[in-house]
Amino acid sequence: MQKKNLFVKLKEDKSARAIALTVTVMLMVLTAIIITTVVANRAAKNNAALPTPDDSTQAGINDPAPDDTPDLPDTPDKPDTPAPPVEEDKNAAALPERFLLPVSGVLQKNHDASVQVFSPTMGDYRVHLGIDIGTVAGAAVSTMADGVIAQVWEDVSMGQCVAVKHGGECYTVYKNLSADLPENVVVGAAVKAGDVIGHVGESAMVEVAEEPHLHLEMTVNGLQVDPTDYLDEDAKATLMEDANYEDVS
Repeated sequence: MQKKNLFVKLKEDKSARAIALTVTVMLMVLTAIIITTVVANRAAKNNAALPTPDDSTQAGINDPAPDDTPDLPDTPDKPDTPAPPVEEDKNAAALPERFLLPVSGVLQKNHDASVQVFSPTMGDYRVHLGIDIGTVAGAAVSTMADGVIAQVWEDVSMGQCVAVKHGGECYTVYKNLSADLPENVVVGAAVKAGDVIGHVGESAMVEVAEEPHLHLEMTVNGLQVDPTDYLDEDAKATLMEDANYEDVS
């Protein structure tokens, strides 16, 4: 009797056929696992060669290793060099040597910070922080010394005002001016002694009942002072009786 072909036997024997099918399936599954593993390993290697999003090093640029950093020579300490002294502006630190009369006129009211004087306009007694120089309306008012226009404003009580800053933290303040000021009277403008900065007006509401006058104030180092204390004897004498001032009352 001839031996039967293997495939014929498998065809006739159901149990042998089931075993062969199972073996075939297992071989296919094992092959698939091997292929998947090989592909995954290759992908992992490729990803490891690329920079990750969190990597601060740009592709192709690598920081040198600590051992590759060249040794720099020690820099000798520089000796402490004192800063050059700042030279103070002597002109800004010192008071002007001379103050001129700002307007031609006579002393109408004194400076007095302690004794109250009667105000004809307000009908009461109050201190007078400045001096009033009686003159004619429209008389030219000039700055008493070199300086800079520090402030230009219109005060509710004292009318049109101009303040000039001089050396030595000194300010001269001119009040009761007319509204029309020269074009060059602006904050920051430099002025020389005798430059016209305005004209006598009648803008001071608290002194409008008085004769036309310039209300002049002065401060030194933030303290209100008597302007006549800074005038020379000739200027003081002029204030007592000014030939250019005509009393029309």
